Amino acid sequence: MSDFDTVLTGNVILTDREISRGFVAIRDGQIAMIGEGTAPAAPEMHDFGNGIILPGAVDAQVHSLSQKGAEGFAHSTRAAAAGGVTTIVDMPYDEGNLVCSAEAVGRKVAMIESDARIDVALYGTIRPGDGPARIAEQAASGVCAYKFSTFGTDPERFPRIPPALLRACFAEVARTGLAAGVHNEDDAYVRAAIAEVEASGISDWRAHGMSRPVLAETLAMLQIYETGAETGCPAHVVHCSVGRGYDIAAMYRQGGDYATVECCIHYLTLDEENDVSRLGGKAKINPPVRPRREVEAIWRHLAAGRVSMVSTDHVSWSEDRKTDPAMLKNASGVPGLEVMVPLFVKGALARGVPLIWAARLMAENPARHFRLDHRKGGLRVGRDADVTVLVDRPAIYDAAASRHSIAGWSPYDGIELPWTVAATWRRGQMVFDGTEVTAEPGTGQFVRPPAALGIRQELL
Repeated sequence: MSDFDTVLTGNVILTDREISRGFVAIRDGQIAMIGEGTAPAAPEMHDFGNGIILPGAVDAQVHSLSQKGAEGFAHSTRAAAAGGVTTIVDMPYDEGNLVCSAEAVGRKVAMIESDARIDVALYGTIRPGDGPARIAEQAASGVCAYKFSTFGTDPERFPRIPPALLRACFAEVARTGLAAGVHNEDDAYVRAAIAEVEASGISDWRAHGMSRPVLAETLAMLQIYETGAETGCPAHVVHCSVGRGYDIAAMYRQGGDYATVECCIHYLTLDEENDVSRLGGKAKINPPVRPRREVEAIWRHLAAGRVSMVSTDHVSWSEDRKTDPAMLKNASGVPGLEVMVPLFVKGALARGVPLIWAARLMAENPARHFRLDHRKGGLRVGRDADVTVLVDRPAIYDAAASRHSIAGWSPYDGIELPWTVAATWRRGQMVFDGTEVTAEPGTGQFVRPPAALGIRQELL
């Protein structure tokens, strides 16, 4: 009788090394052994040869419910499973349910329990009129972080939090032991730039980058990190599109502050001159996709350890909201759950970046940041057996042909993926077999930090 339920063999990627002839053994939904050489026996054996065995990704930034009727957890988590993502951290700006109270958290947890196919953690936020008064109750309800913005997209669903209120919120978040993530664009600067672009008469693909200058982003980052330093709150920038931003974050970390910075997969893949010019509204994202020189600068920062985590900022807007010829009239954001891991692997291998960065930036670091590393993160004995495997089975990505993504379009359409997802396991159960998502809605779990959290000291 075997001691294990499932054994996977291939090129195992840990956070500190690769095991070229490695194995991962699973028992009772957890990782029970990781080793090299001859694998132990199990009723279910999967030999992937030279396949890449990675921890299931923890996507730090997903918007499953931004447009009513467009997606929802049943569909976002289906795309995630097919893309090797086993946990998503969902944003609080849901259409019709701003997650800013214990009651709102409870409503969203009920949706997870009914619809999710993989595991889901939640961000909370505030309604400006409430101030920080409802931050503690959300922590008690299980949120793993808080989201704010220095730019206001909508006064109710996605409001700007002005500096004094942001400081008060950071001070309250610090008491929970969680982190404050912030959308990093200076509101006044962006609004002035938008007015200037509109006055110029430029409305094509160029308008978006012109309307959101680099300085608007870096000024906001300074405000965010200074507010964290002032309050002792872990300060997190949820997306950075320019190399200088990673220098700024590193400067604060060198000074002893918890100052983390996230890179979205689009900033590592797409560029303004080739992709935004071609795709128009389908590549409209805030902050904008920048020129190729910034893409390569970020990859250099990543290889040097100055990127804290990589995410999708996934949102499946319906296509009609992304195809207006007037660039600034399109919704901002793109779907990415199904392709983040293959895109990262492609980009890393092309640049000689070790794949341990995939394990760190898409699993270990986000799990630690969100206080989920008692269960989630890199491959480690005792953690949930969340695993994804990529094999050298090249494919041209086509969202319209995919049966996993509801969007039907993608800015990544037409990109060749040399390595594609062959299988995904969530808590020891196969949820994607390389062709079909086998997990049913409602089999995902709401995951939350442990009940008792101290003020964090460690830095990512």
